[in-house]
Amino acid sequence: MARPTGKQNYGRVVLVSCLALLAAGLVADFLWASSHRFSSVGMSLPSSVTTVIGQLPPNSNGKDTEKKKDKVRERKLSATFQDLAAPELKWEKMAAAPVPRLDGAAIQIRNFLYVFAGYGTIDIVHSHVDIYNFVDKSWGGRFDMPKEMAHSHLGMVTDGRYIYIVTGQYGPQCRGPTAKTFVLDTDTNSWSDFVPLPVPRYAPATQLWRGRLHVMGGSKENRHTPGLEHWSIAVKDGKALEKEWRNEIPIPRGGPHRACVVVDDRLFVIGGQEGDFMAKPGSPIFKCSRRMEVVFSDVYMLDEEMKWKVMPSMPKPDSHIEFAWKVVNNSIVIVGGTTEKHPETKKMVLVGEIFQFNLNTMKWYVIGKLPYRVKTTLVGYWEGQLYFTSGQRDKGPDDPAPRKVMADMWRTKLILNP
Repeated sequence: MARPTGKQNYGRVVLVSCLALLAAGLVADFLWASSHRFSSVGMSLPSSVTTVIGQLPPNSNGKDTEKKKDKVRERKLSATFQDLAAPELKWEKMAAAPVPRLDGAAIQIRNFLYVFAGYGTIDIVHSHVDIYNFVDKSWGGRFDMPKEMAHSHLGMVTDGRYIYIVTGQYGPQCRGPTAKTFVLDTDTNSWSDFVPLPVPRYAPATQLWRGRLHVMGGSKENRHTPGLEHWSIAVKDGKALEKEWRNEIPIPRGGPHRACVVVDDRLFVIGGQEGDFMAKPGSPIFKCSRRMEVVFSDVYMLDEEMKWKVMPSMPKPDSHIEFAWKVVNNSIVIVGGTTEKHPETKKMVLVGEIFQFNLNTMKWYVIGKLPYRVKTTLVGYWEGQLYFTSGQRDKGPDDPAPRKVMADMWRTKLILNP
């Protein structure tokens, strides 16, 4: 009885051992196959991601890969968030300006482009004028500004000889504004004082209209609060014909950095923003501190009845365009600027398009793409060529945030929509 029982137990042990060995083999094979398949997926995943979001090389470091994914995802969004479809233009690089400029000013008189002031860096401001000659294609004739004249955020306009310079920011960073105004006689390059503005302003809209110098909007003394006030004073040959500024109908929407244009006895105010950087409280150098601004596409026209009328809006919100425009063939052409902030990073987004407002049809068109996105361009036009110089450009094709202050000058053949 015992012997058969031993044989049965022995057989059971052998059978269990065989089954265990078989199971172990199957598990090992499964694990090897699973490991192989996982490795294959792991190697192909970076190339798959690369195809979708932008040429990332494989990286075994998970943290670095995630950072790069996030960065590329941001670039992809920012490259498409505000850019509008625009014709590609052939740009020619001309002689660069003697110094880089941000928030400078420019006035064209005949074949000369007078370029004023501006930041070199956030801590350095210029206090001189450079002149570009469109005929000679060269820069020259530098001369100094008055010591008490503002260095950025200027209001400026010309009657063809005299240039009226109104208020603006005095000094670097986010220092305060001045109410002082000046006149430049471009025949003699000599300066004279003018009637101060009633209160200081940053970057007010400024134009000559019906024999009067009009100044409106801009930012108030804290640099952030929009101003609605509108003043005018009678002028002739660089001199004031009145002792005081006159109150006019307020501008419908205040703020700085907008284009102000007079065409055919109509005054247009285009784009701009509400709010701006402010000085950091307690900072001895008035260090700039970001405040959220609202950029808008509004266009207003002041007619012979001295009433503001709402006109067709720009193709997208646009600011920092006070000297970025020219009137050509009954059209207003605007070059670059800044638009609404990035929806994720909240960074400033620069504009890389050229806009045309056809005054015959009262319609806007996107007529070209710049070499790069750029704000506070200084624009000129000569013999069919559109020029721009200076400003602050983007970080690259995939990142519209501002980076480098430029001195470059470019030109292209201007082609307008009829």
